[in-house]
Amino acid sequence: MKKYLFPLFLLVFGASAQAQQDFFAIAGKDTSGIVFSDFRVVDPANGTSGEKLFSADSSAKVFSQERKVAVSEDKTSYAHSQAMTMAALAYDPTNNNLVYMPMFSSNIYILNASTKEITLVENTVARASSCDINSHITRMTTGYDGNIYAMNNAGTQLLQISRKSDQYVVNDLGIVKDDVSNGKNSFTALETGFGGDMIADAENNFYVFSASGNVFKIVVKELKAKFIGKISGIPANYSVNGSAVNAKGKVVIASAKGDNLYEVDLSTLQAKVLPSAEKPHVYDLASKYFVNDRTSTNGMVANIDIYPTRVDEHFINVSVNDKAVKGNLKLNVFDMAGKNIMKENLSVKDGSLNQQVYLKILISGAYIVSLTDESGKILLNKKILVTE
Repeated sequence: MKKYLFPLFLLVFGASAQAQQDFFAIAGKDTSGIVFSDFRVVDPANGTSGEKLFSADSSAKVFSQERKVAVSEDKTSYAHSQAMTMAALAYDPTNNNLVYMPMFSSNIYILNASTKEITLVENTVARASSCDINSHITRMTTGYDGNIYAMNNAGTQLLQISRKSDQYVVNDLGIVKDDVSNGKNSFTALETGFGGDMIADAENNFYVFSASGNVFKIVVKELKAKFIGKISGIPANYSVNGSAVNAKGKVVIASAKGDNLYEVDLSTLQAKVLPSAEKPHVYDLASKYFVNDRTSTNGMVANIDIYPTRVDEHFINVSVNDKAVKGNLKLNVFDMAGKNIMKENLSVKDGSLNQQVYLKILISGAYIVSLTDESGKILLNKKILVTE
């Protein structure tokens, strides 16, 4: 194995730790090779874990999407749901699914975190080969549009995994190339750009945190990776193998080498160590959060909120507590294609509003809720996920 592929190790976390189930890790055993151990819930505030969701020793119930039957997998191969080499993980909060791919395989697996049932998506789009390290899928995240995105080491395939009519569909979006300004910090070179993980922002841009600690911004429409800097504040030999956004909008990074988790400010790339005394071994991270997922920066009003963002009962609450906000407000709901599918008029009295809004026509999926004042100024844009 080349040096950007690091062994998986076991997460040695306290059993009493409690964590909200929206932040996850791939963990493994302390061996000289890559040996998958389990998927775990993680508390990104201190690096401790809670529930073990699925492991190499679990009884796997695998259903083939293509063949529409339960399948028995060849456990001696690299291409099965409990393969020893795991490096790519994303969380789909709409369906409470963990989406992952073994490193030497093109197969996509969908693990339902509640039922522990697994759907096999027999993917013919990806071209992962056990003998070609460039082709291994090592980065994966959920995009702001609700789709899952995955990328191989060399950036020669950027995959979009969409859910349509209860079926997962895979598209190859193309080759991601170096921006001309990158110079020696190449996205496509082993030493500077391979491995690591990726996260998304609220504009559906992506950021790849390579194993070397370099960070690249990818605009999907351009299919170019622009070097934006190197993480500071971590040890010189720290290998960045997992990255995911926490509820504060900061990026949490983790290492397969068995080291502290760090919280990184994307605007400065300055890292600070998380308070846990533990040094977990992590190969990938996933969460439901996004960078810059907040109100408009133009005239932003702090004391306005729309909640919950995960809508299980077709209701959201709109809260205003600001004397500067007066009169009538308009609430608009847009789908991820930008179509306005719902409107509601609200009224603020004495700078205060606490109102429940019924989302009667919305089916399961991701939406943007926009709140504007009488002049049309945006007070708040917020993404919600409706589940039925």
